[in-house]
Amino acid sequence: MEEKKSEERDGDCVPTGESPENGVESRDKWANKREFLLSMAGEIIGLGNVWRFPYLCYKNGGGVFFIPYFVFLFFCGIPLFFLETAMGQYTSEGGVTAWRKMCPMFQGIGYASQVIVLYLNVYYIVVLAWAIFYLCNSFWPTLPWSTCENAWNTELCYDHRSAEDPSWGWLNGSVQDYYDDSMRFFNTTVSFPLKRTPEEEFWMFRVSGAAGWSGLHWEMVGCLLLAWVLCYLCVFKGIRSTGKVVYFTATFPYLMLILLFFRGITLPGAMMGITYFLYPDLSKITDPTVWRDAGTQVFFSYAVCQGVLTALGSYNKYNNDCYRDTYALCCLNSATSIFAGFAVFSIMGFMAHSLGLDMSEIMSGGPGLVFIAYPKALSMLPWSNLWAVLFFLMILFLGLDSQFVCVESLATAITDLFPGQLRRKGRRELLVLGIAVVCFLLGLPFLTEGGLLLFQIVDTYGPSGVSLLFIASFQCAVIGWVYGADRFMDNIEDMIGYRPFPVLKYCWMFVTPLICMVTMVFELESGAFTVDPQYTMGTAMSLIGSLLVALPLLCVAVGVGVAALKDPDRLTTPCSSLRQARPQRSLLSLCKRVIFRAQAAPPAAAEHQMAMDGVGGV
Repeated sequence: MEEKKSEERDGDCVPTGESPENGVESRDKWANKREFLLSMAGEIIGLGNVWRFPYLCYKNGGGVFFIPYFVFLFFCGIPLFFLETAMGQYTSEGGVTAWRKMCPMFQGIGYASQVIVLYLNVYYIVVLAWAIFYLCNSFWPTLPWSTCENAWNTELCYDHRSAEDPSWGWLNGSVQDYYDDSMRFFNTTVSFPLKRTPEEEFWMFRVSGAAGWSGLHWEMVGCLLLAWVLCYLCVFKGIRSTGKVVYFTATFPYLMLILLFFRGITLPGAMMGITYFLYPDLSKITDPTVWRDAGTQVFFSYAVCQGVLTALGSYNKYNNDCYRDTYALCCLNSATSIFAGFAVFSIMGFMAHSLGLDMSEIMSGGPGLVFIAYPKALSMLPWSNLWAVLFFLMILFLGLDSQFVCVESLATAITDLFPGQLRRKGRRELLVLGIAVVCFLLGLPFLTEGGLLLFQIVDTYGPSGVSLLFIASFQCAVIGWVYGADRFMDNIEDMIGYRPFPVLKYCWMFVTPLICMVTMVFELESGAFTVDPQYTMGTAMSLIGSLLVALPLLCVAVGVGVAALKDPDRLTTPCSSLRQARPQRSLLSLCKRVIFRAQAAPPAAAEHQMAMDGVGGV
């Protein structure tokens, strides 16, 4: 009877790669290490490297911004990146079941990360729809956003070739210029500025839904559908298709970025732009908002707390050196961000020089940089159509691999939750199709009048700094203090053949959660957690924003409650199928003092990773 009860308790821990059921397929592995590295690079190197990091450097003191950025990178970004990747490789499970196997009490962390991924799957691809729309319009003989002679232009439009005193108010991030009537999302009434550039009017009246139509923008719906078709074709076969597609999608943007870089630095005014990018303003180093921006940039650009790294790592062989991979990928990501800053600011410097403006009048972050400021700069170049095509192809592929890897992460998590039902022939394709259809339908509101405001609300309150910081703090606390930092280091040593740098243990236990909690408290107290500081959101939008923040956090609390009710005797006991190379050693020790002693050793037969990979431990 006791043996039967033990089997029931471990029912959720059956190794998903081995199943006695007929027709259940084994879990895939990467065909080679290149596919894993390119998939990881495609996920973490995305639009944020091009449109957010350069602007944040300029905004937060130029070269001074590198100081808080690298502090967050070394003490938060890298420890979390390695933790999640190693968890996936160790358990061979996706974002939810990895936590269920290692610490059942806190499997809610896995569900919280999948909620974040769901947010990203719904709204991030809208940016790809915008990029496809711009790409299609780049083939017109005259770039449609470069003149005021189009059907959508108004009498307020002016052409920079014939007008003076340009107004760049939109680019400075104010949402009040989007509407000429009462904004339904905010309790205010505003009007348009006196002048608008053709790039602004193209964005407002043809692309973003800020004004100019009611209901769905059907051209954008078609672009969104095309984006989802591309995404589905990249991921429907799992890593068998993803691993091949990334050879192109992860490398092509680098070719485009290199071309834009060398074209940019040869233009007049390029050095002015690069100087604005790098010139250090030492007074900014004591500004807490600079540190907050650095932290949120690291968390978002490194895709931590989203379950994606765990999902990709789960397809590695047990003895893959994920420790070395982590440092290589993190160096590549940060180097790409800095290199993109040179490419962006050299061309923006050329535009400022040509228009006789200061850089502060034309710089913007987010969509304003990619879809207004940069297209304007490209329209001023010889062969402007060619450069526009290359630029928007780069934007499309930068976002595409991040998008389909997020879909892969969600599909992996769901499949690992229900392997008996979904790991069968043809089921994977149907699951991914279902995810694509649901996310496509949920994305349609972003393509209506007011869709841009909704986009900003989801961007601010969905995969927000507060949610990510909360999840990061819990991840580190659970691994460091509940599962046991020493035990996890033993697991990693068993996988890669050597023990990682000891500082990682203390980062997981103390440094990373402390930094995350302090940053989260500051973000909440500073009032930065708003869409626009000039307006008070209406009740409906406030409720939506609060729900977007609360849902991931509730997953953690609900997960603890469900685990306590389901099996109170195994709240912190890892699954017996997980290999423990040194079960007799303490879970955690500090200053040569044992904090938590070893738990009961798992059955000797629990060697599923080694059996699948055909390798031995250390």
